[in-house]
Amino acid sequence: MQPVMVSPTEFEQLVKQLRLKPQNYANSLELKRWCQRNKNRCYIPERLLQEWGIEVELSYGALPS
Repeated sequence: MQPVMVSPTEFEQLVKQLRLKPQNYANSLELKRWCQRNKNRCYIPERLLQEWGIEVELSYGALPS
């Protein structure tokens, strides 16, 4: 069986680029702004969404019923 290759999420790529450690995520204004812009499009840890008071639109991208 072939090993499954997992690509990092855009969030993970950004925190690596910004050289942030998890304990510093909440203090990064640049990360917060990125999360606000991408909240409905990219994975963002729920802990950060709650800490920053960012609400995800649950119906974003959903097909009309």
